[in-house]
Amino acid sequence: MSAAEEATAAPTKTVAPEDDGMTWWYRWLCKTAGVLGGISCAVSGVWNCVTVNPLNIAAGVWMVLNAFVLFLCEVPFCCQFIEFANAVAARADKLKPWQKSFFYCGMAIFPVFLSFSFTTLFGNGIAFATGVLYGLASLGKKGDAVSYARLQHQKQGDEEKMTGTTDE
Repeated sequence: MSAAEEATAAPTKTVAPEDDGMTWWYRWLCKTAGVLGGISCAVSGVWNCVTVNPLNIAAGVWMVLNAFVLFLCEVPFCCQFIEFANAVAARADKLKPWQKSFFYCGMAIFPVFLSFSFTTLFGNGIAFATGVLYGLASLGKKGDAVSYARLQHQKQGDEEKMTGTTDE
């Protein structure tokens, strides 16, 4: 066997999704907020549909759809009888936190614009908070004091060079 055949015959390792800088507890916090947001959207959406106003019904249907998408993306084992659930969850896990943030916040704001009421506002509040949590995750970790002090010292040295006021 040649080297090329050995390289193609060797089993390939699956590459893990890129590390987005989230700790395990923050990732679980976001997933828990997504589940709670899905529950609140589902309950409030069904309650919002019990009316004769068509905008309230449309907002309620959107909220139930919002709950379904949250469950599908965050906890796909709740949707195990849907064939495409694992594929959608795998694609959602590949999204960057800022993309999830825009997606979840946008989905949560739309029913509030359709029908502004306590039901839509509080029902979508936790789903919007899930988007905010993912948005905060996209900002990254806070820097340590040593690197911050080094950066400030370097910045101060650059300013002195620009003005020509060095202590030499």
